[in-house]
Amino acid sequence: MFIIIGGDGKEYGPVTADQVRTWIKAGSANLETKAKVLGSDAWKRLGNFTEFFPADGSPPVLGAEPAPALPAGPQDAKSLAEDLRTRAQTLDVFSCVDRSFQLWKNNFLPLVGATLLVVVVQMAIGFIPLLGAIAGLFLNAIFYGGLYYYYLGKMRGQHRKVGDVFAGFKRAPVPLMLAGLLTTALTVAVLVPFSAPLILFFFNVVIHDQAGGQLSDLSPLAIVGVFVGGLLITYLSVCWIFTLGLVIDKNLGPWTAMEVSRRVVSKQWFRVFFVAILGMIMTMLGIIALFVGVLFTIPLVIGAILYAYEDLCNPPPKN
Repeated sequence: MFIIIGGDGKEYGPVTADQVRTWIKAGSANLETKAKVLGSDAWKRLGNFTEFFPADGSPPVLGAEPAPALPAGPQDAKSLAEDLRTRAQTLDVFSCVDRSFQLWKNNFLPLVGATLLVVVVQMAIGFIPLLGAIAGLFLNAIFYGGLYYYYLGKMRGQHRKVGDVFAGFKRAPVPLMLAGLLTTALTVAVLVPFSAPLILFFFNVVIHDQAGGQLSDLSPLAIVGVFVGGLLITYLSVCWIFTLGLVIDKNLGPWTAMEVSRRVVSKQWFRVFFVAILGMIMTMLGIIALFVGVLFTIPLVIGAILYAYEDLCNPPPKN
């Protein structure tokens, strides 16, 4: 019988070796996961126990991660999300931030360096006239998917190289790109109808030179529409916050990932929202620190969101 330390830092068990193998297969544990035999005080990597050696009895290569299992056939977002929701515990907002800080403290240079690398590459592409904006629209989700892959590996004790921040281009470029385009398109589709009166107002001011136009001239209905549209965008943005993580980590298709994220988050929407709000506060503090501080706060924000992802989208299987 074994007791293991999950990705959330909590102890699980005692469980049998077969159950641990099931967790490894599901991606909830790996050979780097800390564990101990029931009744022992010695914590070791799972890869150090002979029970988890390959079939030929040779010691496994620690630091290597098993290839993620590809989904077999069409994935039912409803059943996938329901399985995750029944296994996930109540999200601890401050625990997500605290674990992110510990990750940041223990991997300061790798996380900041990897994040800076992605930001610099994105900025370089953005400086290309016209084509930069178009390329960013198609490539940004792939960049963030690779960055999430890098962070998740660090969080799980898996081996990661700096080049892995570009893993999105190798592992799931098309699904990540489509996920980014879909979420952007649907967000715009929701926002435009509610913002139409405001857009028309400023259009008239600029085109027809109605310099005397005042916001007070807007009808109450237009103001309410903008407010409602903002609420809907906020709701959907939080619901889809785990989409890229599910694509790069679970090999889900873009629409399936969006639906799984929405269904999982909807059960604990306000808790995930508060994680995002804390992330925004940390980002603002970084901006206040002459923008340089953003390089130090962005890893904290990404870490907090991905620890929420681990808790809700990668919970340990039920005993």
